[in-house]
Amino acid sequence: MSTMQEVASRAGVSKATVSRVLSGKGYVSQETKDQVFRAIEETGYRPNLLARNLATSKSMCIGLVVTNTLYNGNYFSELISQAAKKLDANGRQLILVDGKNSAAEEQEAIEFLHDLRCDGIIIYPRFLSVDEMDLIIDKYKKPVMVVNRKLRKHQSHCIYCDHKGSSYQATQALIARGHRDIAFITGSMDSPTAIERLSGYKDALIAAGLPVRESLIVQGKWSPASGAAAVSALLAADHSFSAIVVSNDEMAIGAMKQLSDAGIKVPDAVSVIGFDNIPTAPFLIPALSSVKDPVSDMVSEVINQIISMLDGGYLSEKNQFTSDLILRDSVADGPFYSPDKNRA
Repeated sequence: MSTMQEVASRAGVSKATVSRVLSGKGYVSQETKDQVFRAIEETGYRPNLLARNLATSKSMCIGLVVTNTLYNGNYFSELISQAAKKLDANGRQLILVDGKNSAAEEQEAIEFLHDLRCDGIIIYPRFLSVDEMDLIIDKYKKPVMVVNRKLRKHQSHCIYCDHKGSSYQATQALIARGHRDIAFITGSMDSPTAIERLSGYKDALIAAGLPVRESLIVQGKWSPASGAAAVSALLAADHSFSAIVVSNDEMAIGAMKQLSDAGIKVPDAVSVIGFDNIPTAPFLIPALSSVKDPVSDMVSEVINQIISMLDGGYLSEKNQFTSDLILRDSVADGPFYSPDKNRA
């Protein structure tokens, strides 16, 4: 492996001059810069990243903290993919770090990225509280943005989706189609997203003057198997329902499979709506209705905000995003559907 001294010898300059060229500090003529860069290419020299970071106070890297339990599924694949592409287009690298299984470990992941001298940090929290994240933003001088959580103190440092509102919209759409007995399959209840979606479902029922039947609410764990198990529990308890709102598409697929196995047709007997609008949703039989969160737009805005902060710009006021309900073949009119009333 070549060294900085070898580069200096080949370029005919001092080691200090090579260091100035790499750090961008101090005057060096363009002719000398060209000699140094040519020597770097000829020797195959790779500057030590940590040393360069210490010298320049810039790494051209943005860190992203996501706990490993969230890696699976289309939502997070899209989030990470879009973050990498957006940063690459801005000449920066993405460093993904595992937040693991607790608030303390999420904090350790943030510290790790800070020690790497990342120019900015994006946090997709699962365990850290809102108050803890506000303290983190106070603590670090470099830009920190939080995804999918609404902060109290540093509202301009967060980007979030209105999960409660989108769940309300999905439930209300079923009510408008004549459904009254609507079941709900939650996600893991240690997830803020799961809690908000359940809250939106309940609010929609209450707004329509319908009772919130706890017996129609079953906890899932984001997986297809848990969606199937939730339907099995509803059927075993002999609960009457004509529709199900399911907290993600993975569980909705499991739910539809279990309904099919029980001889219950979707949507003739039971309508189903999921969340995330995974790529396979339109190709299922029946095609799955789903709520699409604007993941790409949210990621793009987060990175725009990070880069704006790095460049000394202002933070945007745009921090809440809304989702789109996409109705497909898995939703049909319910037993109380009235065309005249619906038009009114």
